[in-house]
Amino acid sequence: MRKPKAERPEEQQRFESFLRSRQLKLTGERLDLVAEVFGQSHHFDADQLHMALKQKGKAISRATVYRTLDLLVQCGLVRKSSFGDHHAHYEAAQKDEHHDHLICLNCDAIIEYFRADLEALQDQICQEHDFQPMHHSHQIFGLCRACQGKTTDGPTLAHRMSQLNT
Repeated sequence: MRKPKAERPEEQQRFESFLRSRQLKLTGERLDLVAEVFGQSHHFDADQLHMALKQKGKAISRATVYRTLDLLVQCGLVRKSSFGDHHAHYEAAQKDEHHDHLICLNCDAIIEYFRADLEALQDQICQEHDFQPMHHSHQIFGLCRACQGKTTDGPTLAHRMSQLNT
């Protein structure tokens, strides 16, 4: 008599199905990474994720972290964003959850927010232009409350601002 499979989190099941459809293996390293991603409560980059796994005694290469994050993005389990710096930020994608971002150019704080009236306005604009939206990302760059009172390095801020349009 076969034992029933142990219950697996929905994210792991989705990722396993995704990998199987591409004839890829669900390795222990990938499972550790999925668990770590869904244990994060904030945005992270690949190096931060790699370091968190190393601190927990998980032997995962940096290349495996990057490759697996790309697979998780393709699968729809992770969102990838660029916040004006030169590397990607990630966050676990929660079902039916959307938010936008305020990004501090001085301390790199990322503040998430949701405004139903802003979402409604975006929907109205799309309707007016007979446009079918599929995804949007609203990011506002500036200085957070803590950094507004501090002396900031003008040339550094100017450089960061100039990099936003590239």
